[in-house]
Amino acid sequence: MSFRPPQNTTGSNRPYHGPPRKPLVGITPDGTLRPDGSLQLELKGCYADAVARAGGLPVVLPWTEDRSVLEGYLDRVSAVVVTGGAFDVPPEAYGQVAREGLGTLKPGRTAFESALLQEALKRGLPVLGICGGMQLLNVVLGGTLHQDILREVPRARDHEQKHDKAQPAHPVDVKEGTQLAECVGKGQLMVNSTHHQAVAQVGQNVVVSAVAPDGVVEGIESTAHPFAVGVQWHPETLVQSMPAHLGVYKALVVRARDMRR
Repeated sequence: MSFRPPQNTTGSNRPYHGPPRKPLVGITPDGTLRPDGSLQLELKGCYADAVARAGGLPVVLPWTEDRSVLEGYLDRVSAVVVTGGAFDVPPEAYGQVAREGLGTLKPGRTAFESALLQEALKRGLPVLGICGGMQLLNVVLGGTLHQDILREVPRARDHEQKHDKAQPAHPVDVKEGTQLAECVGKGQLMVNSTHHQAVAQVGQNVVVSAVAPDGVVEGIESTAHPFAVGVQWHPETLVQSMPAHLGVYKALVVRARDMRR
């Protein structure tokens, strides 16, 4: 039996190729060392779900020290999401020494994500940094961090909410004229809050796109790259209660679709 391709039902003489392919969006996982010394990678499903809801095809990018593997990832994906986690960026990465209040470090993860971000930015791939991912984006672009908000930011509130992370904790002011405003709208936006570090000095060609009432930086973006956006909150856990937050992921996927694949 010979294969017969599907008939063109579009009314046109042009061949029907189906809907456009969903762009591959690489997501960085967290990781923990097991008692036997092996590394267990972990990814909260809400990240992948947000990418899928936004029209992308989520893929996990396991940590690697192999440069050829890292470049292979970026040869295939059309955008990158650097996720958050319960750990801090090593202060040596931004020219400081550890101070009181610094939390757990994961040097292996930070080294991988830093290299991934640097190469993705060099290639012009769209990148989205979430919570700790935003902080790392700022560091990679030459900025610094407050190692502990309550110790270093005068009159700052506690930014580690105790209630359900699927509900907001405080407002932020999204600045007009920014890419973030195009994603979620300008003005006040309610967000959740799960961090104890924050952006201090912004990196080169980085602008602040959102600020909390106590002055803590809640959003950044690079003016030197097509789409390099960071948010300090977790929009992927708010999409059910506040659908506007999916706009950040939708914008990433739109930029990814415009890439070469």
